[in-house]
Amino acid sequence: MAHPETPLQRVGAYVDGFNLYYGLKSKGWRRYYWLNIHQLMLNLLEPGQRLVFTKYFTSRVSSTPEDPEKNKRQSEFIEALLTVPEVQVFYGQYMLKSQSCNRCGFVGSVSNEKMTDVNIAVEMLTDAFQDRFDMALLVSADSDLSAPVNRIREIFPRKRVVVAFPPDRVSKRLRQLADAYFTIGREKLERSQFPNVVVKPDGFRLHRPVRWA
Repeated sequence: MAHPETPLQRVGAYVDGFNLYYGLKSKGWRRYYWLNIHQLMLNLLEPGQRLVFTKYFTSRVSSTPEDPEKNKRQSEFIEALLTVPEVQVFYGQYMLKSQSCNRCGFVGSVSNEKMTDVNIAVEMLTDAFQDRFDMALLVSADSDLSAPVNRIREIFPRKRVVVAFPPDRVSKRLRQLADAYFTIGREKLERSQFPNVVVKPDGFRLHRPVRWA
């Protein structure tokens, strides 16, 4: 008598866009910015798993006099991401806050990204309650996400939460709470790049920014 096959574990991926970006930036890995996030999640799967969705969390950035193409590069990247049907993009807020330091004399604007951790927490908890995954794959090293990770594990002991730390990023608290954790390596990033030209459904061509070559 044949035995039914074990069903594949459903994986839902939650990607903290800024945390991943700054991890790549601190390593000097600019050439990996043109990243197919969904393909990266596929490349992180283990045998016996299937990726059911990829949720990417970010905020729209503003260009600056020092970098007038900043917003354009991000817009092209997000448009490339949205050519992948399995990807959903969620937006927080990116604000410039005036700041000064009496000690060093610094006066200027400091970027401050808001709402990403809240948006991730809401989506993870909602998907857990709706039984949309067996395992949540969280790409972040933001310790503020410890609360939803802990809550999911308390309420749904049969669901797993695995944390994939971006390069050069780690959270001791997330390491303690997650069922497992690892750091995303260079080889996975290299295998997950978009082609230099991504063609949208309407035929418009998106090019890898020259600065990211």
